[in-house]
Amino acid sequence: MEVTRQATGLGGRVTGVDLGAPMDDAAFAEIHKAFLDNSVLIFPEQEITPEQHIAFTRRFGDLEIHVMSQFLLPDHPEVLVLSNDKKPNGDAVGIEDAGRYWHSDLSYLEKPSMASLLYAIEVPPSRGDTMFASQYAAFDALSDDRKEELSKLRAVHHFGSRWNKETGKAGVRPKMSAEELAKTPPVDHPIVRTHPETGKKTIYVGGFCTGVVGMEEEEGAAFVDELSDYASSEPFRYLHQWNAGDLVMWDNRCAMHCASDYDPQYRRHMNRTTLKGDAPF
Repeated sequence: MEVTRQATGLGGRVTGVDLGAPMDDAAFAEIHKAFLDNSVLIFPEQEITPEQHIAFTRRFGDLEIHVMSQFLLPDHPEVLVLSNDKKPNGDAVGIEDAGRYWHSDLSYLEKPSMASLLYAIEVPPSRGDTMFASQYAAFDALSDDRKEELSKLRAVHHFGSRWNKETGKAGVRPKMSAEELAKTPPVDHPIVRTHPETGKKTIYVGGFCTGVVGMEEEEGAAFVDELSDYASSEPFRYLHQWNAGDLVMWDNRCAMHCASDYDPQYRRHMNRTTLKGDAPF
């Protein structure tokens, strides 16, 4: 096994490992360390089944089941499908326009996701890339005064607000049901969180944020939008250009990500597992 750090300092490319094969504790420990060191891991040229995808994810902890149940893989609810495929009746197989805004997965839960693992089955010949931004680096680049200011604030995160906003853009998302909305009420988290494993400080905002506790609605929305723009800016980024067979794993506690659009005449089909996390502090 070899881990090659990307030139940007965010992301490690892992070669010499087959995620579909049995893995001993020593090899897994090496991968886990690389995950904490790099925030994003790229495993190229993998051929794995949904069962193997789930099994590898489970080595890190318990899996999360996404609230949008119509996009879960049949017989494997641990897998969320991201796809522009259609069923015979015209319904979407997966979320077609997933993540085209900077965010951290499931930040709208009381205990947001620890990590996500996205496996590319088929990708378009161009675009459809995913950008990642290091929230460690974004925090470290702040002045001491700004760090102190942000450490006193909490942002409001709400899944329904973002989903409904995206529904109105491309017209490929169904509206959320009352039941789905009830499962994801607004929550608030510290804007500066401490990574529970590394102890490092990281900015924690993104596209599910709707405002700041204690601020007027418009002021708070503008505040988190401006901070998210800064935290996802070019100096902190790594761009991943997908190939079929790539599995990319990222740490939602210290990295935001954003998907680019692509020509819908081409198929983009991916499976994602998500790991449960802890309440930010």
